Parts: sequence; structure tokens; C-alpha cells
Amino acid sequence: MDLLGTVSTVTISCYALLSTTYKSMQAAYAGAASVSLVSDNLASPDLWPSVDVIIPCYNEDPRTLFECLTSIANQDYAGRLQVYVVDDGSGNRDAVAPVHQSFAGHPNFNFILLPKNAGKRKAQIAAIRRSSGDLVLNVDSDTMLASDVVTKLALKMQDPGIGAAMGQLTASNRSDTWLTRLIDMEYWLACNEERAAQARFGAVMCCCGPCAMYRRSALLLLLDQYETQTFRGKPSDFGEDRHLTILMLKAGLRTEYIPDAIAATVVPDSLGPYLRQQLRWARSTFRDTWLALNLLPGLNGFLTLDVVGQNLGPLLLAVSVLTGLVQFALMGTVPWWTILMIVFMTIVRCSVVALRARQLRFIGFAVHTFINVFLLLPLKAYALCTLSNSDWLSRSFAATLAVNDGKQAPVQNLTTESSTTKLSEDAVPNRMRHLARDCSVLVTSDE
Repeated sequence: MDLLGTVSTVTISCYALLSTTYKSMQAAYAGAASVSLVSDNLASPDLWPSVDVIIPCYNEDPRTLFECLTSIANQDYAGRLQVYVVDDGSGNRDAVAPVHQSFAGHPNFNFILLPKNAGKRKAQIAAIRRSSGDLVLNVDSDTMLASDVVTKLALKMQDPGIGAAMGQLTASNRSDTWLTRLIDMEYWLACNEERAAQARFGAVMCCCGPCAMYRRSALLLLLDQYETQTFRGKPSDFGEDRHLTILMLKAGLRTEYIPDAIAATVVPDSLGPYLRQQLRWARSTFRDTWLALNLLPGLNGFLTLDVVGQNLGPLLLAVSVLTGLVQFALMGTVPWWTILMIVFMTIVRCSVVALRARQLRFIGFAVHTFINVFLLLPLKAYALCTLSNSDWLSRSFAATLAVNDGKQAPVQNLTTESSTTKLSEDAVPNRMRHLARDCSVLVTSDE
């Protein structure tokens, strides 16, 4: 066998062994139901911790922002709840003004208008320093929360050893395109396999930005480190959620995943924005993986396997595919072993997930293999070679596109029934309630 064929065969075999071991252990740990040792019967509002919800906004679509704020106004939470909406120097401030006015009279809502765009991290910190709740819930402005999310996260945070907790993410627009359907399945896997397995050991490595709760006392101790993060001498302007989670773990606190706290967020509906998002996330992951390495000796051995599987696995796959392509181009020899191994692993993987989730749609996740091999692997290689680049990529592009295509037109009928009462649940889109019901079925099937 020629050298290229040998390299391709050996690397795909190593990848198959690593991936099978890693994914099997991940599924086993994710499927084990965790037992909560905290009370869920806090009848008196005085016993519930106070919660501040922080929502940074930058050029958000008015209707999407309205849906987000409505879902928060409709939270069924017995304790004190304050909401801080931070407009981060949006260029469409006139368009979102009717949304702000709709909630301005609500006693729990506060609006902070930054004079110029400072970035999501700075916007969060501006609200953190003006608020005083026991817990801080970060929510993206394109995310809708099920009505019990704050309650379920706050219950988990009763344990003083927990520094952060996240809910389950779904795609609110999952029915829009083939890509949004794939991303919704990708989110399910990221939450109900990866995060669920990590939570088994109290070490979720990234409490995702759309819906993550933090303990204020710990947050204040880490705030300076969070605000001044740099990479190769340059300020880090993305990856806030992962970096803050790693800081919590380094402080000796646990990070958790709550599968029945459902948050639906808008996901990219075309490949361009999706790939820009993935590039930004890949850079963030590579940067903060270095910070997490010194944590691994003190954590369960599975977490080390998790880090190895997520970083070495794609490298082995990329080498195998690349050498296979070069072999085909130079010698006309088809790398059948590599192809058959990838196909076999894809079929097994999708079938197992479909059984776990009890939804046949996960068979269609096989399409993601093509995206992973031909788009995401090269993109991750590019991210590794451009780690010093801190451009958001999608921010300026999205802002320009939103203004030009008319999506930022003023909203005329976004008003509340009363400035001092919660919004009616009828104002929350039916899709949020449908997604919550779907995910409840999935959570139940996993236990």
C-alpha cells in the first residue's frame, strides 16, 4: 500500500477508535439522570433569590426583540426579577424605540442606552455593575424563554457550589430551511449529549450565551478578568460565554446544565452567516481550551477524554480526508476504507441519536457529515491559523444587511396591555410553546 493510502487508513482508524470510545462514554453519562439535592419547594417569595436578567442588543430586529422581552415579562418566577436591556449603540435605535416604549412602564424593566457600540461583553458588564440581584441571567436578544426557565435555573443555583448553569437551546426558526433544521439537531446533540455528559461531573465547559445564569458573588470576583481578557496582546471581543464558564471552573465552582429549562434562539438560515458564526466559535474554543488544560487534572478523567475527542478527533479526520483526496488526485485510487468508515460511523451515530431522541428526523442529520468534512474542517484549520483575529465577522455585515433589506422597519403595534402587569402569554409566539413541548418529550425520553 502506498504511503498516502497508509496514512489515510491509519488516521481514519485512529479517529474511529477515539470517536467510538468518546461518543459511547458521552452517551452513557448523558443518559444517566442526575439527582438534585436541593429543594424545589420554596413557597415564600422571600426565600427565592433575586434575579437580574441582562439582554445586550445590537441592531436587533424589532419584532425579534419584542418576542424576547415578552417571554421574559411572562416568566412565572416567585422571587424578585429585574430586567436590564442594554442597547449597545445600535444603528437602528429609532426602529426599536417602539419596543422599548412598550416595556418602559413595566416596573421590572430597565433600559440602558450606550452612546456607541462597545461590544457584547462591555454591554453585559454595564448592566452587571448597575444591578444587584443574587443571580444574573444572560439572555441573547434573539432568544425566547419558556415561562419556567428562571425558576428552574434559580432552583439549581440554590447549591452554593454552583457558579453557573445553562438551559437547553433549540432553534426557534428550525422549520425555515434545511440548514435551520440541521442546526436545531446540532443544538440538541450539543446540549443533551455534550453538556449533559459534562454536567454529570459538574463541569460544563461552555454555558451558552443565549441562556446562562451566574452567581453574582462569584461574577463580581471574576469581572475584571472577564473584562480584560486578551489574546496575544489584543482584547478578546467574542467567546464571552466560554471564557466566563472557564473562569468559574478555575475559581473552583461547578457549572451545570438544566435540560428542561428551554430557550429558543434564532439560528442562521443560510451557509454564509452559519460559517462566519462557526469560525468565530472555533477561534473562541481554541483560545479557551488552553486556559482549561490546567483544570483537567482536578476533574474526572472523562473531561480529559472530552477535550481530546473534540480537538484531536477533527484533526485525525481532516488528515485522513486530505490524504485520501491527494491519493485520488495523484494516483486515481479511491480511498474506499476511509469512505466506508465515515459512512458507517455516520449511519450508526444518526441511528443511535434517533433512538435516544425518539425522533426519526435525526436520521437526516447524516447530511451534516458533508458539511463537517468539506466546510467545517477547513474552516477550523483556518481558525487555528488566524487565532489573533478578533473580528466578529457577522456584526457589521448583519447591521448593513438589516438596514438595507428593510427588516428594521419600525413596529407599530407592539404594545403591552398594561404597563404594570405581565404581558399575556398570548403575546408569546406559539412556536415557543411548541418547541418547549417537543423538548419536554426529549428530556423525558432520556431519563
